Amino acid sequence: MSASAPQNQRIAVIGLGSMGFGMATSLLRAGFQVTGCDVSANAVERFVKEGGAGAKSPAEAAKGADIIVSVVVNAAQTETVLFGAVGAATTMPKDSVFVSSATMDPDVARRLAKQLEATGRHYLDAPISGGAQRAAQGELTILASGSHAAFAKARPALDAMAAKLYELGDQAGQGAAFKMINQLLAGVHIAAASEAMAFAARQGLDLRKVYEVITASAGNSWMFENRMPHVLDGDYTPRSAVEIFVKDLGIIQDMARSAKFPVPVAAAALQMFLMTAGAGMGRDDDASVARMYARVTGTNLPGEAK
Repeated sequence: MSASAPQNQRIAVIGLGSMGFGMATSLLRAGFQVTGCDVSANAVERFVKEGGAGAKSPAEAAKGADIIVSVVVNAAQTETVLFGAVGAATTMPKDSVFVSSATMDPDVARRLAKQLEATGRHYLDAPISGGAQRAAQGELTILASGSHAAFAKARPALDAMAAKLYELGDQAGQGAAFKMINQLLAGVHIAAASEAMAFAARQGLDLRKVYEVITASAGNSWMFENRMPHVLDGDYTPRSAVEIFVKDLGIIQDMARSAKFPVPVAAAALQMFLMTAGAGMGRDDDASVARMYARVTGTNLPGEAK
């Protein structure tokens, strides 16, 4: 962690879902004064029990804060957190920094940064990767871009939340673009892993043995290794929901169309996530794509009704 005295810095974390809650508790462990805010009163109450303070709105949370960390789902929510009727921008001190962790179109990140920076505050485009467990351990990967001043202001908090901090440029939007490349690969890998596991089931193979063999072979991927145990256990409790990749692969399609760049593999993956969401599994774990393959082919997977 940074040598800066954390007790002298106040941080607001807006969005206490699986990722935001872990990030907020990591900041508490590092010694910061942390105020949490969420649309769920239960999430705020849970954070207060961990030793943090609670706020009812982004404006209340941001009042007097040096660093505001926004951990919401998308660009629209980020804009509301910043510029809504009770948004953080109404109370953020001058020279404070807004750290945006949502995955979004780089053009939107640039627009939000320009709008906030015009008021004398800083904006750091800082999407995250690593999952809820790494968030809780303060071991995220953060893909950040922004001004030197934004980095300098946010660095103590970034150091407390991340095992790897990539400084990817001096303007907002570059971090977002890097994250979208990651999401293209992640979405394709989940869809491919789900297809392979369902196909293995159709071949009558022992799926646990398939997992053992593939994770020791060239066909492995981080997503296969991380997500396919959910299929083996028949447990689709959402660690990361199908709808996340409907959103992210949709953003990639929009970016690619604007750039006149073909992304046919990502497009195929998007269709599988859309099909899975359309079948009522949008809020389930993204490994549910394997269930979609199984259902349309009459294939049995663990935990699924025969």
